[in-house]
Amino acid sequence: MTDPYRILGLAADASDEQIKAAYRQLAKGMHPDAGGDADTFMRMQTACDLLLDPLRRKVFDATGYDPEFADPADLQGALVIEALVNEIVLDERQAGTFDPLAGMRIKLAHDIQKARFHIREMEGHKARIEGHMERLKRRPETDVLGFMLKARIDAISHSMAETKRKIEAAERAVKLLDAYSYAVDPPERTAQGLKSR
Repeated sequence: MTDPYRILGLAADASDEQIKAAYRQLAKGMHPDAGGDADTFMRMQTACDLLLDPLRRKVFDATGYDPEFADPADLQGALVIEALVNEIVLDERQAGTFDPLAGMRIKLAHDIQKARFHIREMEGHKARIEGHMERLKRRPETDVLGFMLKARIDAISHSMAETKRKIEAAERAVKLLDAYSYAVDPPERTAQGLKSR
């Protein structure tokens, strides 16, 4: 994640006036018309826009993320995590009695394993269809069967590509979760808490 404060050389508590002043100062030398790099200038503009928008700035300060600065792979991983967060919300066990992060990691590992198995299955289907196509004797005027088999290969290839994207998103989610740990209460404390109810 790119840090808009670092781009503009500001502290996290910078005022709107300080943000505008820093942007103007940097823009003088970074503008493409003055020989600056267009991409760098655009990043400066985006940083300034983010920090001057109270809602976006608040979200960035709280989460460290903004869609315009986020790595697309991180966003995909965050979407995977978001779906898993619903499972935490719906789990009726008390906080501290179980490790929801461990559950998320197990679910992600299972999903990745299942997706890899699915890709291997699809590769086998694709190879068999290709083998049939090589052996198929075509009628000279039309090739309806060949067209249908080719359409299946294309559909399988598309499905494999989509599954690979899901694996990449799940793997990125695992990496994002690596930064977190969860404190589970010792078993005797959990048992005492249940008895006192």
